Amino acid sequence: MSPTVTTSSEVNGNVSAATARAAAKAAASADATGPQAITMAKALNTAMADAMHADSSVLVFGEDVGMLGGVFRITDGLTKTFGESRCFDTPLAESGIVGMAVGMAMNGMRPVIEMQFDAFAYPAFEQIVSHVAKMHNRTKGAVKLPIVIRVPYAGGIGGVEHHCDSSESYYAHTAGLKVFTPATVADGYRMLREAIDSDDPVMFMEPKKLYWSKDLVDLEGLRAEHADNTVRGTSSEGRAAIARPGTDATLIAYGPSVPTALAAAAAAAEEGRSLEVIDVRSIVPFDDETVCASVRKTGRAVVIAEAHGFASVSSEIVARVQERCFHYLAAPIRRVTGFDVPYPAPKLEHYYLPGVDRILDAVDDLQWED
Repeated sequence: MSPTVTTSSEVNGNVSAATARAAAKAAASADATGPQAITMAKALNTAMADAMHADSSVLVFGEDVGMLGGVFRITDGLTKTFGESRCFDTPLAESGIVGMAVGMAMNGMRPVIEMQFDAFAYPAFEQIVSHVAKMHNRTKGAVKLPIVIRVPYAGGIGGVEHHCDSSESYYAHTAGLKVFTPATVADGYRMLREAIDSDDPVMFMEPKKLYWSKDLVDLEGLRAEHADNTVRGTSSEGRAAIARPGTDATLIAYGPSVPTALAAAAAAAEEGRSLEVIDVRSIVPFDDETVCASVRKTGRAVVIAEAHGFASVSSEIVARVQERCFHYLAAPIRRVTGFDVPYPAPKLEHYYLPGVDRILDAVDDLQWED
């Protein structure tokens, strides 16, 4: 199924309708050869392009997202294809970016904005918490804010504290926001399309270290899946995934920690221990059913996250699982998280981030019987 192309001449003075159609046709023909090895960056870029082709009210803006294509090149080519009225640069003022998105969304647009780095989003925090999250409730449902705030987050790239942070807990704690974080290339496309379609604001947390991860993905299949879900009114929103089946213990992870959990499960298998890996995918809403079904089956669990452990998403996951699975647990739930210190310098990052050895040590501590 090819992406729907909206005539762009009315909304875009820089790119003709014919040019937009040609670009869409070229993209569709390039993707029509079945599964291809693509990066998460490519999947995210394609998701935005497809959404912009399908709906002229979708626009992308933020710092350096225009001709540069963003610091991580996730918006590469969007300005060339859609023109500066649909993908454009803003001043270096995060609160202004979010404030402008609020006004646009209140007037029928569907803005997709980028915070250049996770910690750069903090100047916009008041706008996000006081207005983006609360407008729907404040107006008794009369005003919706279909805004996607893309946040490149977490570590693994050797950045310093203003360029690497794990800020998901702030947003998860804020009622009125959805919080998504993909861990696979396919989910990068799938979940961003669903976020853009949502009438509620979505904090879309993109693991920076996974931008250049590759996987075999059928983009045409994902487009068809999205179209089918749109017709049926269904989606994968709020649903976790079993990334690796197992029977002895459950590793619960999200975003950048999922590949680490999978690596730990592979290492454990060599030692004869079967670990199931759950990819949370959607932090808010949270899939209690899938997570708890796994823990009830295995009787043991370890929660893995790069963020600080204190008052965190990992804390909430432990609490929810303990409340729902208490009589099934053979051992207390363990956590492997970042340490409760400011984000370290690049040369110390590997000590801070959860690794395979730390995860396996936590698994070994789950009160196994000899």
